[in-house]
Amino acid sequence: MNIGVHIPEYLPDCELVASEDLTRDPAFWLAHVLLTMGDPGESAEPYGVDTSAYDEMVDRLSDPEQPWPVFRVCCDGGHTVYAVYANWEDENNVDFFIRHPKWGRLGHLGQRGADEAGPGLSWTELLALATSTQEDCDGLTHPSERLLLLLPMLGDADMPSEARDIVARALSHCGITAGAASGLAAILLGEQALVSGPRWTSTDDNPIAVCSSAYSPRQVPLALGITPDQAEALASALSGPSPGKW
Repeated sequence: MNIGVHIPEYLPDCELVASEDLTRDPAFWLAHVLLTMGDPGESAEPYGVDTSAYDEMVDRLSDPEQPWPVFRVCCDGGHTVYAVYANWEDENNVDFFIRHPKWGRLGHLGQRGADEAGPGLSWTELLALATSTQEDCDGLTHPSERLLLLLPMLGDADMPSEARDIVARALSHCGITAGAASGLAAILLGEQALVSGPRWTSTDDNPIAVCSSAYSPRQVPLALGITPDQAEALASALSGPSPGKW
């Protein structure tokens, strides 16, 4: 049974439903990365995904007649990152944001789809959120799934050499054919190779890094207006302990 999700600060008239059950199907992961970062019309077969299953998943993720699918990543300090497939009658977006129940606001990471905004995460932040371990929480728990869910928000000029292998292993874990995972990872990370890509810096006034991109909601500190203690807790959740070897 699908369970409704209530996010008080999000669009109040939209029906949201927890949809982590869809992630058991490799078709979801291929659809997610191609809808948000690639070409959704690309053939699914080379990646080991049945074409009909892929087409059905794309239809489900973009259907305005059904409740909007929500995917969650719980992280340190009681924070939760959300990816919402926002399906209006005339356009589709995937909204990414982080929330804490004590904030009274959302920290917007960005969007993919008809209304593009981003990036919303540095590589360090992406790994911290993917590897953050939480007990008894709703949402995705495996690091590979968490990494791929939030990958569309990545934008960072300072990428480590092992990034492609990490993403490829995550794709393989989620059902993409091992032989095709590395090539797909290279495509998804292609724009990260640009030296002029987004830079992330923190200031003495706020511990949460801001992004140099003119298109990123994080040109200002994330969840602007939260208290200094809340900002410190959020910065800690985004930096996290060293994840070690993936």
